[in-house]
Amino acid sequence: MAIQYPIIGATAAEISASIESGIRSGALPPGAALPPVRGLAAELGVSPATAAHAYQELRRRGLLATAGRHGTRVRPRPPVAARRALIPAPAPGVRDLSLGEPDVRLLPSYGPHLAALAAEFATPLGYASAGVLPELVAAARERLAADGVPADEVTLTGGALDGIERLLAGNLRPGDAVAVEDPGWANLLDLIAALGLRPIGVPVDDEGPVEAGVRAALAAGARALVVTSRAQNPTGAAVSADRAAALRALLAGREDLLLIEDDHAAELARVPLHPLAGVTGAWAFVRSVSKPYGPDLRLAVLAGDETTVARIAGRARVGAGWVSTVLQRLVLALWRDPAVAALVDRAAAGYDGRRDGLLAALAARGLTARGRTGINVWLPVPDETVALTALRDAGWGVAPGAPFRIAADPALRITVSSLDAADLPGLADALAAAARPLPRFTA
Repeated sequence: MAIQYPIIGATAAEISASIESGIRSGALPPGAALPPVRGLAAELGVSPATAAHAYQELRRRGLLATAGRHGTRVRPRPPVAARRALIPAPAPGVRDLSLGEPDVRLLPSYGPHLAALAAEFATPLGYASAGVLPELVAAARERLAADGVPADEVTLTGGALDGIERLLAGNLRPGDAVAVEDPGWANLLDLIAALGLRPIGVPVDDEGPVEAGVRAALAAGARALVVTSRAQNPTGAAVSADRAAALRALLAGREDLLLIEDDHAAELARVPLHPLAGVTGAWAFVRSVSKPYGPDLRLAVLAGDETTVARIAGRARVGAGWVSTVLQRLVLALWRDPAVAALVDRAAAGYDGRRDGLLAALAARGLTARGRTGINVWLPVPDETVALTALRDAGWGVAPGAPFRIAADPALRITVSSLDAADLPGLADALAAAARPLPRFTA
């Protein structure tokens, strides 16, 4: 995407500020190509080193990415607030399956629980009396222990990504390497870039991160490893018992590695959990409530070794302070309600049916896609842009694979959460047409 935007500046700081302003205003949208270093330097009358330093600073802050022969481009989701939406709304008549969100029809209603809690908040809390609720921690420990996760040390964060950000920022420095799944969670890749960290891609199959890939990442100097336990975004992988055993043997006793496990799907994942927790000296297990109970519930439980949890809790005390006790009590009420548990179980079964149904429909049309667990299906395609355009013309919007990939092959991510059985044949037909290889022309 070539964009005509007048970059200005005589110093590296001025040039980087000009580019950031273009990103913020939307004049340099995600994916926009920037001029080559020497071309920009000549245009501005500065040295190539000055232009290169400006690009380097913006890459360090996660605004730009080097795309090999495609040059330097604006990242898909740069960490700067834009004055207009970075992701355009789907065109009228296009069914949007790109968001990766749970089905709002299968989320619990908060109203009755908030009404029941109203009496508890007749007198507002002050700073001294707020914090992590012991009863929520006790319930969290019980739930984690039932899944085999050591839970002696537990704290709370404002969601899974907030917890992961605090873990990485508190234990690593800019320039350190982080081993991440490839393809993997786009938000995590954006966060790593924004923190000035260096991602090392680890291939992932249906059983989780591939052992050889983890071994290679460790040999390349990875200081942290992030593993999705179940419902991996975007491929649906879930760490199997055999893969967990292999990774535990590989990681055992590593005192120089921070191991982070993300169990964001929690109760929605209808496969056993095989945790790696405790195998390394520094570790954390993060479980969010957003997918089963609603994205607006910004709360995650974080268990870990004593030092790691103490750092997270201590940093919170001098920063945000605590997760709202109103939110904590609401989550505890949802956990304790058998009707909510039954609803979450129905949602999990519904997602499994929709995902498996789409996989079967694609297989019947000769396409092999991935989606062992979770709410997404990952479909390899020859060309993402061509496939997205064909799907849009057929009335479907899905997510391109590019934001989820480091070195993995092109693909599309389809979120199945809002689908009904009647949608599957038409969607599968459209995907089959969009995923066909481009015809080859010979002279």
